[in-house]
Amino acid sequence: MKYSVRVVFMIAVAIFSLSSCTKQVKVFTVNDIKIIPKPVSLVLNEGVFEFNKNTVFVVNNEEQHEIAAALTKKLKAAAGLDIQIVSKEVPTNFITFLQDETLAREGYILVSNASKISIAAKTNAGFVYGLETIRQLLPVAIESETLVSDTDWVIPAVTIKDEPRFKWRGLMLDLSRHFFGKDYLMKTIDRLALHKMNVLHLHLVDDQGWRIEIKKYPKLTEVGAWRVDQEDLHWNNREAVTATQKGSYGGFLTQEDLKEIVAYGLKKNVEIIPEIEMPAHVSSAIAAYPALSCFNTKIGVPSGGVWPITDIFCAGKEHTFEFLENVLLEVMDIFPSKYIHIGGDEATKTNWGKCPDCKKRMKAEGLENVEELQSYFIKRMEKFINAKGKKLVGWDEILEGGLAPDATVMSWRGVKGGLEAAKHGNDVVMTPGSHCYFDHYQGPRDEEPQAWGGHTSLSKVYTFDPVVEGMTAEEAKHVLGGQANLWAEFVPTESQSEYMIYPRIAALAETVWSPKESRNWDDFSERILTMFQRYEKLNINYAKSVYLITADTKMNLATNQLEVSLQNEFSNADIRYTLDGSPVNEQSNRYEKPFQLTTTTTLKASLFKNNKRIGRLFEKTINFHKAAGKKVTYIQAFSDSYKGPSEFGLVNVLRGTKNFKDGQWQGWIGNDLEIVIETEGVSFETITVGSMEDQGSGIYFPIAIKILVSEDGKTFTKVAEITRAFEKNAKSELKDFVIPVGNLQAAFVKVIAINHEKTAKGGGSWLFVDEILID
Repeated sequence: MKYSVRVVFMIAVAIFSLSSCTKQVKVFTVNDIKIIPKPVSLVLNEGVFEFNKNTVFVVNNEEQHEIAAALTKKLKAAAGLDIQIVSKEVPTNFITFLQDETLAREGYILVSNASKISIAAKTNAGFVYGLETIRQLLPVAIESETLVSDTDWVIPAVTIKDEPRFKWRGLMLDLSRHFFGKDYLMKTIDRLALHKMNVLHLHLVDDQGWRIEIKKYPKLTEVGAWRVDQEDLHWNNREAVTATQKGSYGGFLTQEDLKEIVAYGLKKNVEIIPEIEMPAHVSSAIAAYPALSCFNTKIGVPSGGVWPITDIFCAGKEHTFEFLENVLLEVMDIFPSKYIHIGGDEATKTNWGKCPDCKKRMKAEGLENVEELQSYFIKRMEKFINAKGKKLVGWDEILEGGLAPDATVMSWRGVKGGLEAAKHGNDVVMTPGSHCYFDHYQGPRDEEPQAWGGHTSLSKVYTFDPVVEGMTAEEAKHVLGGQANLWAEFVPTESQSEYMIYPRIAALAETVWSPKESRNWDDFSERILTMFQRYEKLNINYAKSVYLITADTKMNLATNQLEVSLQNEFSNADIRYTLDGSPVNEQSNRYEKPFQLTTTTTLKASLFKNNKRIGRLFEKTINFHKAAGKKVTYIQAFSDSYKGPSEFGLVNVLRGTKNFKDGQWQGWIGNDLEIVIETEGVSFETITVGSMEDQGSGIYFPIAIKILVSEDGKTFTKVAEITRAFEKNAKSELKDFVIPVGNLQAAFVKVIAINHEKTAKGGGSWLFVDEILID
């Protein structure tokens, strides 16, 4: 048979047109899968499942319908797909839930291929987590609240078998120090589910605010929920208040609010656990009902830090226990949780030792000291809680004086308390401050918003493990899991709360869900970058601290050389830098090893990924000033507690950070700084005194600085002086005080910095100085 040229040409065009219209199917590799926390087992198969307008969810009941709706809502918003949820089986292009009683309570098996996706689980918790895994297999665009075009809504064909390593995977939010409302807590529940976390512990009571409505005791929220607004001052530098001062900062959750939060958490497999502090951290309750204290003392709700905590519940009065039992009855009516957290930490029991009622109680119960009285207090409350079918949880101080027999211990002061409790056969939740306190800094203090205390970076959180060295296999069975805690002294807003939680919660989630043997920081470092993209789509103000560059410096005064090394949290980080003040770009020097500086240099550095700059620019000027390495004589010695690098500490070119324990600061308490630098006749125009202020820690800028010069080191002439009025400062701050002196030449320079506050006994405020620069 013969065809004309025209016919052959038309056939060829048709074939070409068909082939060009055929959709290119995405081919996945293992590296494309970025699930956090990492599943127990994942097998990548050939092919994909595509979500399209004909896809349906097949469910068996109303609860499954509600679980499915969480994903169909996202597909509607981001993909414009109106996925139907049906109860009738269909032949192809569907997602279905399968009941499997052999699986763990929160486990699931997810199987996807070109025709369907199945999620097998024993409980709704497994179905929730299976869907969260599908969510993370989908493009990041699924998190968009608006329609996204040019996106393939496909997931790879996979077989995933998954279940958590620990049953308690928690986050604690402190609602007392700063109040967070219902809407934020609802969002937090959604985000915990994304990370397969299953406990939201609400710290509802503390000295600075009572945050839960108790109908039998209305003054708890009428009085105890409000404090005098001193938000402009440092947390630990706020003025004491009286019982007559009316509070205006605060808020509380009604019982209806809390019931709504609890119900929503149940849908997302997030258990809401209430904490009602006792016997300490209860100034807000005593402000409302003074008779709860040992001496009926009328107090105001504190606006800031309280230490020591002496206004605590009286353990001698029967009225105290009646009050607490009534409160807990209402709490238990709101929270179906198996656990009731009673705090139990940081009680200064001074008043108990003086109180007639407490002494009477100790005598009647045969108690030897106030520690045993606290144990009595906790055991009595545990008995009441157990009688209501609940379990008591407390911070590790509940070990003091003897542990209640069925109590669960939250080990926060390291892991020792958890070890001890597990040896006794008590259950334990590990939450050591070193790895799980999210109120700590997560990057260099100079680059971070004000936070509390230590340093808990993303990579450090990732090294956390609830089962600690020294535990036997039997003791390890008592470890329920781990928990992050976000105390809110320095967390005044929702945006700041998000910054402190994310992405560290992702690292913690992997430590308490995934098998320990699968943990790999480099692998996680790749997957977390995709999670960052999800956070952005979800409008989460996550911290980018992991991108930050830090510099370690060592000064050799003998050779006048400064050695600089650059670091980042990521392994084999691609760091580029310049030393001439020019911008950092892909052509800049790649950091490979420490380098030496001998002259004043502006160092700039940044992290790169795939030849593109990511994260914030690091910039630091190292000033080799004219006094560098010169002899310093201390007329007034620095404190032994803050010596810095000793005799050359103020002229070693190295600068301190906002961490006043970084080894670069010299400190004077209640005394002035007075030193003499042998300048050897150099000429100069300015003298700069580097200082810091952290009023909450008792560190203040100098109120005056005097500069004197001499040719013989004996007779000095004042050439300049600056003074400043004291200002309240809520932040930690670094400042260089620059004092112009004209064009001078001198053999000796004396610097006197006047301390903010001095007392006859040598007390007063701290004055900190890291460097004195002569230029």
